[in-house]
Amino acid sequence: MLTTASLATAAALARRPAATGAQLRSTAALPPPYRVALPLPAVARPVSTDGGTDRYEIVQRESAAEILPGLTTRLWTYDGTFPGPTVEARRGRPVTVTHRNELPVPTVVHLHGGRTPAHHDGYPTDLVLPAAWPQTPHTMPGQGHTGGHAGGHADGGGGADGHGGGHAMVDPRAVTSRLSRDYTFPNDQRPAMLWYHDHRMDFTAPAIWRGLAGLHIVRDDAEDALGLPAGAREVPLVITDRAFAADGSLVYPALDPGLRERPGVTGPHLAGVLGDVVLVNGAPWPVHETDAARHRLRLLNASNARHYEIEALTEDGRRLDLVQIGADQGLLAAPVTHRSLPIAPAERYDLVVDFAAAPVGSLVRLVNRLGTGRTRDVMAFRIARRAAADDSRVPPVLSTDLPRWRREDAVRTRDFAFRAGRTNNGHGWLIGGRPFDPARTDVTVPLGDTEIWRLIADVHHPVHLHLVGFRVLTRGGRPPLPHDAGLKDTVSLRPGESAEIITRFDGYRGRYLFHCHNAEHEDMGMMANLEVV
Repeated sequence: MLTTASLATAAALARRPAATGAQLRSTAALPPPYRVALPLPAVARPVSTDGGTDRYEIVQRESAAEILPGLTTRLWTYDGTFPGPTVEARRGRPVTVTHRNELPVPTVVHLHGGRTPAHHDGYPTDLVLPAAWPQTPHTMPGQGHTGGHAGGHADGGGGADGHGGGHAMVDPRAVTSRLSRDYTFPNDQRPAMLWYHDHRMDFTAPAIWRGLAGLHIVRDDAEDALGLPAGAREVPLVITDRAFAADGSLVYPALDPGLRERPGVTGPHLAGVLGDVVLVNGAPWPVHETDAARHRLRLLNASNARHYEIEALTEDGRRLDLVQIGADQGLLAAPVTHRSLPIAPAERYDLVVDFAAAPVGSLVRLVNRLGTGRTRDVMAFRIARRAAADDSRVPPVLSTDLPRWRREDAVRTRDFAFRAGRTNNGHGWLIGGRPFDPARTDVTVPLGDTEIWRLIADVHHPVHLHLVGFRVLTRGGRPPLPHDAGLKDTVSLRPGESAEIITRFDGYRGRYLFHCHNAEHEDMGMMANLEVV
């Protein structure tokens, strides 16, 4: 249980306003909902399958796309698409992806949810430099962390307008590459939908906003044998929000639009950047034509800061059951049925929704109960025909390989407060009262140890651990909520809320991270180092 002091701290933090960001307003002409067809992310093709490893090549480059009808949007992409191509992997079979950086700035690739050796995890200073970038193996221009302070983060100069400049950050352990880098992912983990995205220090948020995100799905024979909806009835849904200028270009309040030297956003957006256009798989409020049968919907909230609460509504206002079969780190032990489901940035939910009762020709809308105006709409399914057959099922037992960590297995308990605070140069977001410093080790854990972490938030903070999955033990000293079921790698803390999680730090030694996955919070200091020894 949380200590009395911890609960008192949570209560004090709860008095802070529950702001999660400011919304940008598009000036482009926006389409009505449910007119644009839902695109499905392309599946990457391996260039080689020799030697027991699947090898891929992905080029990071600027591309043009028609996201809003009749307008062109410039994006930063993986292989020219947004989202990037999906990597389909098998459990226990390694994948090596060669990423080539043809963008104007350094990049880093992190496989979110991957059980990955540290050298391939995408540490924020392990940059892949573009051809024209100066070779700086240990000092990254504009990476604003010196002496434990994120210079240029947030308001940068102590004022409320968000202005301020970065300065050099030194990380003697940084491993930089010129133009390309191989990332190897063992996939020695439970089948799950993971995702890869840019993780460059101080500039993760604008890079993801510009398009650097894609899916990585791990499968195995046991999951394949369950009889879940598959093929055309398994639909990945990457949900994001964006804002667009009148010419179709993306709007983002970066202090340095070139994303080269000055990190941070303007003052109103210090708590997070929200868009007024909801995209699914890169399309605005799309519609997907399908048949009246069970569908497996694999949801990822890839938004920078926006939280959603999803429900499925028929045209006569009935809510369809959302049958949760999986969480961030794969299948649950047994299904959990929801009427609505909150999903924070970086969280994934694996759902089965049965459209059998919806009349042919009708719409089933996915709506966001937390949204207002246009951000209440997400997407729709148009029931085009009766199903010729539906032999899919949701078995009562989904998985038997979930870890069974017990409270008494933990060798230690740690407390972490996630809150806003002042740094040497202005506003920032802190873990344990300190902003991120890559030269500082915040937590050291012996390989194989089981620990309980107690997390406390002031405002919304989706907390993500690299390398490991975890179970939620309690929220506010009470049992976890229904949507906390299963093995997770991101837990959404609500304003003033405390939570306990338990995990075992196994897999690999090395330097990893834990951080808030509100991407603006992350860029403004809300990360910490985890050393597995």
